Amino acid sequence: MKKIVIFYGSTTGRTEGVAEKIAEKLGVPSSNVYSASDIKKVDIASYDVFILGSSTWGDGELQDDWYDAIEILKNENLKDKIVALFGCGDSYSYEDTFCDAMGILYKELENTGCRFCGAVSTEGYGFSSSSSVVDGKFVGLALDEENEDNKTDERIDNWVEELKKCIG
Repeated sequence: MKKIVIFYGSTTGRTEGVAEKIAEKLGVPSSNVYSASDIKKVDIASYDVFILGSSTWGDGELQDDWYDAIEILKNENLKDKIVALFGCGDSYSYEDTFCDAMGILYKELENTGCRFCGAVSTEGYGFSSSSSVVDGKFVGLALDEENEDNKTDERIDNWVEELKKCIG
């Protein structure tokens, strides 16, 4: 069985809550769920699957805990590791930068040799632009806990089922 770790960047607690829900659905122990600010405490090489989440701040920026963490992570040997991304954003007030932080994580890691899984269709989402859309799909699970929290559980359930297929 592949060993899974979840890192999240959360200021208000919403992204942390999503990380905990994902962990529960995948059977990941809470001891393998970390704030991105704690990445130095984790033996990266011991994990096979990385689930990374961030809220989007300001004008499409990465959550603060990720600035040092992403530098550490992208300098690790991620060759053949599986990476799945999730992001929280506000598709109404920030419709032109919806879940951009997830797109930033993707861009930072795309040349590390990792294998991404968990892309999600943009169908059913209301937004005008997002750097997390690549080839017509979100690079991971996009969530709007501000305006569409009633869709979160179903979106997580569907995404987790796809991840299970990808992870094996």
